[in-house]
Amino acid sequence: MSQLLYVQDLTVSAEDKELLHGITLSVGEGETHVLMGQNGAGKSTLGCTIMGSPEYAVTGGKIFFGGEDITELSADKRAKLGLFLSFQNPVEIPGITLSEFLRGALEQVSGKRMKLWDFKKKLKAAMQVLDMDESYADRDLNVGFSGGEKKKAEILQLLILQPKLAILDETDSGLDVDAVKVVSKGIEEYRRSVGGSLIIITHNDKILSSLSVDKTHILADGRVAREGDGQLAFDVLQNGFEKYISEGK
Repeated sequence: MSQLLYVQDLTVSAEDKELLHGITLSVGEGETHVLMGQNGAGKSTLGCTIMGSPEYAVTGGKIFFGGEDITELSADKRAKLGLFLSFQNPVEIPGITLSEFLRGALEQVSGKRMKLWDFKKKLKAAMQVLDMDESYADRDLNVGFSGGEKKKAEILQLLILQPKLAILDETDSGLDVDAVKVVSKGIEEYRRSVGGSLIIITHNDKILSSLSVDKTHILADGRVAREGDGQLAFDVLQNGFEKYISEGK
């Protein structure tokens, strides 16, 4: 299986403080990786940096995607290459409907205009996967949405945009059992229809139970403290981080 993402000796700072210290990891095409660690370990920082957030400055190392050096590329250009990041706390954007946002994003990523009828057909099919009321398409993006509805809207973007690699930052956080099942169904549909790669940032096993995890990365203090197969993620959730972090030193 060929390599899709390669993060090489990555060092990252924000506001003159170094947050990541020489991170190296790789993700193959079609693989599912789990990124774990205690609060403040650097998980979200790494995800945002891979996506190209201007909030973080790369002070050392490289990021390669599909064999291309994307270290200096802006977030929109990375999105066009097939990168996607779902936010831990999706923001509300008044004045633009969910449907308008998704159609605009799809056209920006693909570089092609899409007929309204074709888009509506695609949107309806994706919303059905997530058991979403179609009226949400005409509501302002995330405005008045519950936490679960916001997370569903994020997975809806995933199904519409069909990226090569999706980074899901605590998508299961704060969701009840039923909402987790729906979100998991959307992720499974993404894997089935697109065959894309996943990096899942999580603190629990809600969303992992329905996925086949290839590799687990445990971060501590901005470094990769331990790596292992998919079982490592479940072992950590059962036994806690400390044992595995200390063993990795």
